[in-house]
Amino acid sequence: MASSPPPSRMRCVLVMALLVMAMAARTSTAEKKLLFDQVQLTWGEYHSFFYMDGDEDTLALCLDETNGSGFASKDSYLYGRFDIDMKLVANNSAGTVTTLYLMPEDVPWEYHDEIDLEFLGNVTGEPYTLHTNIFANGVGRREQQFRLWFDPTEDFHTYSIVWNPKHILILVDGVPIRDYKNDPATKMPFPTWQHMRLHGTIWNADDWATQGGRVKTDWTQSPFFAYYRNLRVTPCVPSPGVPWCGAEPAESTRFEEDLDHEALRRSKEQHLLYDYCRDLIKSGDKVLPMECTQD
Repeated sequence: MASSPPPSRMRCVLVMALLVMAMAARTSTAEKKLLFDQVQLTWGEYHSFFYMDGDEDTLALCLDETNGSGFASKDSYLYGRFDIDMKLVANNSAGTVTTLYLMPEDVPWEYHDEIDLEFLGNVTGEPYTLHTNIFANGVGRREQQFRLWFDPTEDFHTYSIVWNPKHILILVDGVPIRDYKNDPATKMPFPTWQHMRLHGTIWNADDWATQGGRVKTDWTQSPFFAYYRNLRVTPCVPSPGVPWCGAEPAESTRFEEDLDHEALRRSKEQHLLYDYCRDLIKSGDKVLPMECTQD
């Protein structure tokens, strides 16, 4: 099995020997859950492969002119914390989008829920943008964008989604950047009842991803690779005596314990690029959505 990622210009080919060797390596990493065992390739499987990087099994997703690629977790979940390490497309990544999101399966769009992180590529030397959105009952338009404060292509960084009945929290290397609350007073839909799978993809979106679509994908730089490893899923744990997280009393502070409000405030001040709550034009009647009035 390869000991390092393949050269940036090698063809996007699924080398079956890599998968065989990944299975053989399980005996030396039996104490740790392998990504190979936790996820399944869902599309572009001939553009994707697992390899060993030291003692870490890593999934490389590939994008070229013919196709992108993606995976989904084998299990679905109702509430929990999801942490995964990712290294994004290096050099000129303009037009590419690498994603991490939670989504249910096979439901009509009017019931569609989604917690969405999209990493928007850029020209060499320019920073990545993290585009986030929340869908509930088929309605999104809850975008917030953040400028990453490091180069996400040089090394792996940890991206996290905390989802429970009270809020959705997004973190980068343990730093909270977005907190979307479930406040019954706003009467806004919130993902509360559907099991969802964790997905990761890489695809071409040069019609909008980089500078509003003004910068297109340079296919002479392809294939493009994004890397995922070390998936940790922590099921939601309710307070003592409460049967499951969905039954947590409204007055409970159980799900506020993992939120550093001061760190969240600093993230918004330093890294927030776009907030739909500040976009009066998109609201049409100049009235902000009710959840935007939350503290």
